[in-house]
Amino acid sequence: MEPSGRGSGVSLAQVLASYSLAIDLGLGQPLEHVLRAWRIASRLGRHAGLPDAEQPQLFHVAMLAWVGCIADAPEVAAGFGDDIAFRADSYAADLAGPAGMAFFLTRAGRTAGPVGRTQAVARMLLTGGNNVMRGIQGHCLTTSVLADDLALGDAVGTALRQFFARWDGRGVPSGVGGTEIALPVRLFHIGDVVEVHHRRGGVEVAREVARARSGRQFDPELAALFCEVADEVLAPEASDAAGLLSTEPVLRHPLSEAQLDHALGALADFTDLRSAYRGGHCRGVADLAGAAAATLGIRDVTAVRRAALVHDVGLHGVPATILDKPTSLSATEWERVRASSYYTERVLAGTPALARIGAVASLVHERMDGSGYHRGVGGSGIPMPSRVLAVACVFRSMTEPRAHREAMTPKKAADTLKAEARAGRLDAQAVDAVLGAAGAGGRRRTVGPAGLTSREVEVLRLIARGASTREVARRLDIGQRTAGTHIERIYTKTGACSRSTATLFALRHGLLDPLE
Repeated sequence: MEPSGRGSGVSLAQVLASYSLAIDLGLGQPLEHVLRAWRIASRLGRHAGLPDAEQPQLFHVAMLAWVGCIADAPEVAAGFGDDIAFRADSYAADLAGPAGMAFFLTRAGRTAGPVGRTQAVARMLLTGGNNVMRGIQGHCLTTSVLADDLALGDAVGTALRQFFARWDGRGVPSGVGGTEIALPVRLFHIGDVVEVHHRRGGVEVAREVARARSGRQFDPELAALFCEVADEVLAPEASDAAGLLSTEPVLRHPLSEAQLDHALGALADFTDLRSAYRGGHCRGVADLAGAAAATLGIRDVTAVRRAALVHDVGLHGVPATILDKPTSLSATEWERVRASSYYTERVLAGTPALARIGAVASLVHERMDGSGYHRGVGGSGIPMPSRVLAVACVFRSMTEPRAHREAMTPKKAADTLKAEARAGRLDAQAVDAVLGAAGAGGRRRTVGPAGLTSREVEVLRLIARGASTREVARRLDIGQRTAGTHIERIYTKTGACSRSTATLFALRHGLLDPLE
C-alpha cells in the first residue's frame, strides 16, 4: 500500500486487531482470544530475546495466522461438518501422529450420513490424511497472499507460510521444523494454544500442555522457558484492543484514507471466502451502495462504502454448513445468522473510526417496518446510509447464486425490490437509487426526498439539530439571506410549518443519523 494521501486516524494494527475478533468467532473462541495469545507470545518473546524490532512482525503473524481458516471454511465443512466446532475442538489435540489421525477420523464425514461417513473415513485412511495436509497448505498460502497485499514485508509472508510447521518437522510445509521456523511463529504457536488451556483450566493446565507438546509442536527451549515464567506472561492485562496496542508504539502509525480503503477491501475479500457462493459480494455491495449514496446526496459516501465492505464480518461466527445449506434453516441455525449483525458491530466497536462504520453496517438487515434483525428497529431508527446499504445488499445477494437457489436476473431482482418498497419493508428512495446505480430500471436521483436539493438537505440537517439561520450561514459559508431562502424552500417542499415539523420530516426520511 502506497503511503500517500491524508491520514485516516486509523492504524493498520487497529484494523487487524478488530478483524482478529472476527477470527475468534471463526475459531469458536471467546472474543479477544487472538489478542490475548499475541500478548502471551510477546511477553514470552521478551524473555526469549526477541528483538524489539521484530515485535511488529510477531503482531502481524498473530493477527493474520488464522485468517486463512476463512478461505478453507467450505472445504473443512465438507470434510468435517461444522467448521467452527472443528477448530474449537482442535485446540485440545496435538494434530500429528496417531493422536492427530484419531482427531480427524472421529470427525470425518460427520454430516454425510452413515455411508458417506464410512467413505470419508476410508479415504482418510487410504491417503494417510494427505488431503487434509493439502488443505492446510492452501490455508497458509492464502494467508501469505493477504500479507503481501497489505505490504507487510517478506519476513511476515514467509512466517505465515510456516504457521502449520512443527518443531518435529511433521507439519506443513513437509520437513520444515526446528529453528528453520521463524521465531515469531514458534512464539505464537505457544501463545495460541496456552491461552485456550489457561482460560479453561488455569496456569498449571497451561504448563501441562506446554510440556506435553515440547519437542513436538513446540520449540522445547521456548516451552521450558514458558513453564518458568508462566505466572508472569499469563498475568491479567487490559482487555481492550486500544489498551493492548498502546503498549507497542511502532503499531500506532495511521493509514492514509486510501490505505484504509485498501485494507478494508482486502479483508472483505477474505470475509466472502467463508462461503463458496459469496466471492466478491462485499465489494459489489460497496460499489452499488456508494454510487446510490452519491445520487441521494448522502454526506459521507466514503463511510457508506466502507460500511458495505465490513457489513458481513459477523458471518465469521456462522458455520459454512449454515451459510451454504441447500435447504431451509432450523430455528437454531437462523438465530446464528441473526446474531451475525450484532457481531459485525461488536467486532468494530473498539476503534472510534471503525465503530462508526460498524454501526451503519450492523443495520444492514433491519427493515423499515421493524421486521428485520438483529434489533428489530424501523422507520426513523434506520439512517439513510443504512437504508441504502440494506437495498444494495439485497440486490447483490439476489443476483448471486446461493446453495438453495439460482441467481435472479437483474430485472426479477428489481421487481422484487420494488415490491418490498411498496410493502414498506425497504426505503423507496433507496431502492430507486440502487436500481439506478445498477442500471436496473431505477431513476438516477440527484435530489433528496420531496425534491430537496443536496444543499437543502444540508440545511435541513442543521436546522433539525437546532442551528439558527445565522448559524446555518456560518457553517455552510453562505450569506444569511441565502440561508433563509433555503429554509423557506425546505418548509414549502416538505409541508413543514416549523423547525419541529421539519425535524420530523428529516427523521422519517432517514436524513438525521441517530448514530451520530
